Amino acid sequence: MPQALYSFFDEYDFSGKTIIPFNVHNGSRFSGTISTIKELELDATVIEDGFTVSERDVAEAAEDVAEWLKGLGY
Repeated sequence: MPQALYSFFDEYDFSGKTIIPFNVHNGSRFSGTISTIKELELDATVIEDGFTVSERDVAEAAEDVAEWLKGLGY
């Protein structure tokens, strides 16, 4: 997980909130990011079925993102 996200989670309290991870990657997908967020934000709900897309596919991902969000109820 990028250092900027560690700082972000350190700065803000997500207790009682739902965190819905999504990312653009260069081959690593989420790696250990979701489990790290769960460790940092013990009192938050972290959706494990986050959305991840390769940087090569971002331009064509709009429909996939819309489907993913619809599946989450948004």
